[in-house]
Amino acid sequence: MKNIPYICVVLIALTFSSCSVYNFTGTGKIDAKTFQVNFFQNNAEIIEPGIDRTFTLTLQDLIQNQTNLNLVKNGADLTYEGEIIDYRISPMTATADQQASQNRLKIRVNVRFTNKKTEKDDFEKTFEFFYDYPATAQLNGSTLNKALDEIFERITQDIFNESLAKW
Repeated sequence: MKNIPYICVVLIALTFSSCSVYNFTGTGKIDAKTFQVNFFQNNAEIIEPGIDRTFTLTLQDLIQNQTNLNLVKNGADLTYEGEIIDYRISPMTATADQQASQNRLKIRVNVRFTNKKTEKDDFEKTFEFFYDYPATAQLNGSTLNKALDEIFERITQDIFNESLAKW
């Protein structure tokens, strides 16, 4: 019975010390203090105006919201750069009269990640995702905004996981 308070203290100490290794986003312990996201130019054959800026800001926002890193314009510990390399609309499913009933927007982004603190974490990799929508809908306005939101949310989360979460 005398050892119970000591066991409780040890368990509490172990619990709190392990909390410094992980956090709710799964980033673990990051040595870096700053990050920068360079402008992701749209180099796709089909140019949709503004998606380069939207993607860049979406990636910045995700990293700011899920880490304690500070966003800087240059000289950061972590640097994200790259380009949008594909923006493609393809018919997906056909009706009985051989017309498309659904289209797919697919976006592919090439990313170069540099970690000044841990160079073995550096990578260059392509990330892509898609959004399916009815062939009767035009890909503009709210349909385009919804598609870009869903695609960019998935791609930026995949980039975050690859660069910081190590999942």
